[in-house]
Amino acid sequence: MNGSLAEAGPKVSLVIGGARSGKSSLAGRLAMRLSGSGRLHLVATATAGDEEMADRIARHRADRAASGVGWILHEVPHDLPAVLGTFGPGDVVVVDCLTLWLANVTAGGAETPGDAAETACKGLIGALEATTATVVLVSNEVGWGIVPANPLGRSFRDAQGRVNARVAARADLVVGVMAGLPFVLKGRLPDGL
Repeated sequence: MNGSLAEAGPKVSLVIGGARSGKSSLAGRLAMRLSGSGRLHLVATATAGDEEMADRIARHRADRAASGVGWILHEVPHDLPAVLGTFGPGDVVVVDCLTLWLANVTAGGAETPGDAAETACKGLIGALEATTATVVLVSNEVGWGIVPANPLGRSFRDAQGRVNARVAARADLVVGVMAGLPFVLKGRLPDGL
């Protein structure tokens, strides 16, 4: 297969799973494998709104530092599509994670989470179509968990599910992670991951 994804590697990958499933770790290893000698970028979407989230961010930073890989960090809680437009050939970008980004862009606005998510998702898909970088996106699978107790929570869960489905449709590789183990939903995971 001349020029196939299996030979060149996926341009856009989605790594999806539940909380603490190992998806960020797999995304990092995938990015390192795809980078060759290229630049590794991490687009972090989390904001430290409380002590628990600050601890999570600190753990992720420590894990990256321990890897010995020179990640270039970009903290981008809102304008992900614009930032994706700044990367080019040779850049490998991990976006961790779409769920926190979507929570950030849908929080407190006049639109419902579904309407805001639709607008944000259109921008994200456009940026993924336009970028010449290799992009690995991390997202939470929110549909397998507890049903949220309030309408706003259920609306966000539904919006996140739709964003995940649209990104998965665009992605060349989609990998689920459960209990630290990857399962390929679309495409081909590079050997040894």
